[in-house]
Amino acid sequence: MKSFLLYAAVSTLLLSSCQSSKASKKKETVANATEKVKTDSINTKPADNKTILARREVPVLCYHQIRNNIASDSKRAHDDIIAPDKFREHMKMLADNGYHSILPDQLYNYLVYGTKLPEKPIMITFDDTDEDQFTIGNSTLKKYGFKGVYFIMTVSIGRKGRINYMTKEQIKKLSDEGNTIASHTYDHKNFAQFTDADWTTQIDEPTKKLEQITGKKVEYFAFPYGVYKSSTLHKLKEHGFKASFILSTSRDENYPLYTIRRIIDPGRYTAKNLYYSINKSFNKTKA
Repeated sequence: MKSFLLYAAVSTLLLSSCQSSKASKKKETVANATEKVKTDSINTKPADNKTILARREVPVLCYHQIRNNIASDSKRAHDDIIAPDKFREHMKMLADNGYHSILPDQLYNYLVYGTKLPEKPIMITFDDTDEDQFTIGNSTLKKYGFKGVYFIMTVSIGRKGRINYMTKEQIKKLSDEGNTIASHTYDHKNFAQFTDADWTTQIDEPTKKLEQITGKKVEYFAFPYGVYKSSTLHKLKEHGFKASFILSTSRDENYPLYTIRRIIDPGRYTAKNLYYSINKSFNKTKA
């Protein structure tokens, strides 16, 4: 009987040891695979400017105010205003035509590392912090499963008046729901006219404020008026930005990541007009 008990104890010990060894090896295999993924990611060589420029451009739309025109609006302002009903029609058109919204990190990884994007990708962006971008824009995007990019002008946060602007709480909610919060300077100063001091007041301080609101890094920037200055584009990287967005002018061959093109969706466009404009503006290069 003692021999039997001893044999059973030894067998149990050996079985336990064997199972522990298998579990350990399995854990080691998983750890090695995870480490390999990390290593492969780290070792992926970023594309050069020529390769980035050769990739097919992804359509990027730009919106400002989502409201009806009023008598005091200038003729120029009409390009930046789209009626709520028309905006909804445009988003429905995108959904009906199979577009999938993407965010800046996805676009960056596609341009730099060739990461695959969903079929018919499109980016939907908003400038200047207008509250209607939250109340109408965000609610409409949600309806179609879209996400947006909100370029915030920090001087306007929480302001009320003829035009109301988003509050900190609304900006935080957008971020928490998976949208991207990005920078659009402090008070819309023309980037081409930046002084040395502006890199603190127009860039670093707005970045810090937005990061405090969202709890996330701010790594993308949109130029006020779409205007940039080639000689200072390199400083955007030095100040923590991975990419930046212009409007419909040509990209800078030396800084394609910092001159990503967008087109404004004017309020006078029908959904059909917008569809035509997207295809005309972003079909110039091959995948």
